[in-house]
Amino acid sequence: MELHQVKELLTQKLEASALVHATISGPRQKSNDLRRIKLKPILLKDTYAIQLEFQYERIIKHENLSVDEFLERLDGLMEEFRQFLFRFETEEVQFQLSKKMKVSLKTTQQSPLQAELSHNRKKSHLLEDGVAVPFLVRLGVMTEDGQVKRQKYDKFKQINRFLEFVEDSISALPTDRTLRILDFGCGKSYLTFALYHYLSVVKGFDLKVTGLDLKKEVIEECTAIARDLDYTNLEFRVGDVHDYNEDTEVDLMVTLHACDVATDVALARAVDWNASVILSVPCCQKELNRQLDCSPLDVMLQHGLIKEKFASLATDSIRAEILTLVGYETQLLEFIDLEHTPKNVLIRAYKNDRQPTEEKVDRYIAFRDLLHAKPYLAHELSGRLGQISSKLVQ
Repeated sequence: MELHQVKELLTQKLEASALVHATISGPRQKSNDLRRIKLKPILLKDTYAIQLEFQYERIIKHENLSVDEFLERLDGLMEEFRQFLFRFETEEVQFQLSKKMKVSLKTTQQSPLQAELSHNRKKSHLLEDGVAVPFLVRLGVMTEDGQVKRQKYDKFKQINRFLEFVEDSISALPTDRTLRILDFGCGKSYLTFALYHYLSVVKGFDLKVTGLDLKKEVIEECTAIARDLDYTNLEFRVGDVHDYNEDTEVDLMVTLHACDVATDVALARAVDWNASVILSVPCCQKELNRQLDCSPLDVMLQHGLIKEKFASLATDSIRAEILTLVGYETQLLEFIDLEHTPKNVLIRAYKNDRQPTEEKVDRYIAFRDLLHAKPYLAHELSGRLGQISSKLVQ
């Protein structure tokens, strides 16, 4: 099918008010901060319209358009994005556009589905309030009939936010074998159970998940819960990231709240295991705070509170840059964190095996030397960094 025929099909369906929902994704430019656009029909003062939800790296924006206004935007969106998925009432239309705007189209008939047109509809989550999920009931987040407990609603939001990161990472995971997933410092394992449920039960992946923590009583409790839920490929062990050596290849590595350089150890192990995806929420970044020596920044660093925050942000920036140097596409994202601060930084890294340019190497070195930093992660990955450039090894 030609591109103009696809536009005619979409125009016909949209003008017939048949849209249920849609997703536009796959930005053509990696520098594009806009990652995807989600569409849904709504009623505004009894007038049919389309709401666009623009999902950027850190923020979400909304805009309401008439069908005609959206169709006027369509050409521009096709120049900006590659992948389009439209769910209509009785049909799903999915197409991809090449660099030369060639169309790869797939249409499938679907069971009839009506759109929800309420403008103030309850926010959609990957795990819905009102739908009982066994692990959330067992962990006390939900009641038996699927209602989220008021005192656990923040935890429910955190779990869903984490699963959004996992959902976005699925395309980077292998699909031809059993997935190997490790969670270091799993604690009470809300997110470990969520990860297992979503990838195994919802998405149907063949996987094996191991949660590791130092607290024996916590591991025993999590093991009992996994057994009760019949999560046969989810195990929990007492152990430390420093000593764990039972795997040589890992697909997804999760580390949440590993204190100070324990995060660096976990990141280095993930790199050594050639992890396809790394999801890490650091905490207690004390290492750089002790090392900082940069007189041009004394106006900031003379204040203990500011120095602590700066050291934390600079530490995660250095970690992200080192991961980029050793072959990962790395992002720093905002994550809901309930244990330390209202919000925190999540490091998300996808393996791409790209060699860094000399300019990128020099940029990292200049920042490192400006702060007189001696990053523990660089020490842990000194062999790999040395192969890239001798300048990277202090």
